[in-house]
Amino acid sequence: MSENTFFNKIKQGINDLFYIWLQEFRNTFRDQGVLIFFIVVPLAYPLLYGFIYTEEVVREVPAVVVDMSRSSLSREYIRKIDATADIQIVAYCTDMEEAKEILKEREAYGIIYIPAEFSKDIARGIQAHVNIYCDMSGLLYYKSMLLANTAVSLDMNRDIKIARAGNTTDRQDEITGYPIEYEDIALYNPTNGFAAFLIPAVLILMLQQTLLLGIGLSAGTARENNRFKDLVPINRHYNGTLRIVFGKGLCYYMIYSVISVYVLCIVPHIFKLNQIGMPRDLILFLLPYLASCIFFAMTVSIFIRNRETCMLIFVFTSVPLLFISGISWPGAAIPKFWELISYLFPSTFGINGFVRINNMGATLSEVEMEYKALWIQAGFYFITTCLVYRWQIIRSRKHIIDRYQELKTNSSKP
Repeated sequence: MSENTFFNKIKQGINDLFYIWLQEFRNTFRDQGVLIFFIVVPLAYPLLYGFIYTEEVVREVPAVVVDMSRSSLSREYIRKIDATADIQIVAYCTDMEEAKEILKEREAYGIIYIPAEFSKDIARGIQAHVNIYCDMSGLLYYKSMLLANTAVSLDMNRDIKIARAGNTTDRQDEITGYPIEYEDIALYNPTNGFAAFLIPAVLILMLQQTLLLGIGLSAGTARENNRFKDLVPINRHYNGTLRIVFGKGLCYYMIYSVISVYVLCIVPHIFKLNQIGMPRDLILFLLPYLASCIFFAMTVSIFIRNRETCMLIFVFTSVPLLFISGISWPGAAIPKFWELISYLFPSTFGINGFVRINNMGATLSEVEMEYKALWIQAGFYFITTCLVYRWQIIRSRKHIIDRYQELKTNSSKP
């Protein structure tokens, strides 16, 4: 008899689990808000970011020239600068004040100042200087200005040294021009582009943030529809912690398994971003990442009291989380306090692990620290989710008992 009861309980629990899973699916696709965060945002935002940064690098940055030397050598320097892909000379100014006015009007983003002694100093064997002034409100403009002027100055230095050396062979010219030959190789980002650097981190963070917003919105809706404003509805199928957690989690996991393939595989392929990781390693890495994101979102949904609350709590965190992940800001420069805070979020380990696998070709064993950390997070947040829903079940039962006692008391009055 007891054995029969035990198996009946297991059977009932499994039936309730799939009932909750089906209800969560229905609620997801009936609720326009949740549908936007779970489907529309992951489908549209990666394309938007990709199209914005599709050019990868900034080319033909407008710049002005103040040539106080007015010599053949200074004109050669200016011609070579204008011939680079990074800078376009849009004006020649008589003095710095005129150049500053053009910069203030945002008609140019940099000033190249060649002093009057430029050509004379070179002729006398004295080191000459060229000053560049950049609009630092856009760091990519500074990068283009610096790279173009550095490349041209090195090229002209080489020609000047060779002309003065009096060599008789090409080999002597090569050694004179570059006694130490250097070669610049950009690893894992051959175009030195912004998209290849930023988009992978944004994509993996987007999975966490949309889960937070979608699950938070669903939790707010559940509270608004509940008579006692509890997270767990008054329904006999919701009479167990594990069936609720696994039922809801399975629904979210199935949806985001498909979304993850689109966001992390198809979108980078559309925009021809680096994808040199092994699919097997990427899939195995995403298993704990999605689990930790889902259970993390279900845990923090306890703070959501209505549908609008999740927008106020979670949306603003996207930019700080991107910074403290160590991708858009050097990890060594992050204060220890914020580094410890970042370990609470699955995106920190998810971003670093995904970038190393997808963009740098690392294997799962080479991202073992991030991989294990995500499994630990998934286990920890699974436990906290169970505790949250257990507490909600107890609250719901208490409210029902209190309501029953109230009705019983009222009915007994004459």
